Amino acid sequence: MSGGSDEGPRRVGRPRADRLRPESGRPPREELLCAAAELFTVQGYAATTTRAVAERAGMRQATMYHYFAGKEELLAELLESTVAPSLVLARQLLADSGRPAARRLWELCRSDVLQLCGGPYNLGALYLLPEVADARFAPFRRMRGELKDAYRALLGGTAVGAELDGDKDGLTLRNDLVFGLIEGVMLVHRADPARPVAAFAEATADAALRVAGVGAR
Repeated sequence: MSGGSDEGPRRVGRPRADRLRPESGRPPREELLCAAAELFTVQGYAATTTRAVAERAGMRQATMYHYFAGKEELLAELLESTVAPSLVLARQLLADSGRPAARRLWELCRSDVLQLCGGPYNLGALYLLPEVADARFAPFRRMRGELKDAYRALLGGTAVGAELDGDKDGLTLRNDLVFGLIEGVMLVHRADPARPVAAFAEATADAALRVAGVGAR
């Protein structure tokens, strides 16, 4: 975080109701997250100040500190929001052992692409920030690691997984390729954000299964 008056500790007491522009109807925390998402992805994380986030959200900087301690906390919540829904689905799919693993893997791939590319801002691009390696973002990295393990477990349950039984390095490599493809869609999406996301998600899921060597779902 930057020094000086632009960053500061979370304040105590009741937030002031002063706003710099009309209400949007969203709760203040959500308003701040939306503002941070826009600024972080459009002008860059390093170039964005908490003052800019607060002003974009239509409130004073002092008011913002009642909801977030600073820029890192905003980024952490945005990052975790990109993984949490996919992780919930992944746990459900892992428990649903009555259906073919290849189909469940395809569903996870498709849903993950929708999650990464379906919002108004390309939040997946935030994964590339060097700041994400900091200790503050360890919860996000743990969530992402669990999601990647779920991909591997589903891949291991396919016919290809059975063929690779005992070849841990081979299974890990294929999983790395699949997971890398899914997270890499952020770059493709950024190049053509007008592409219909639903069709894009299905095509990416199909491609992921081919990369894994699984074949038809």
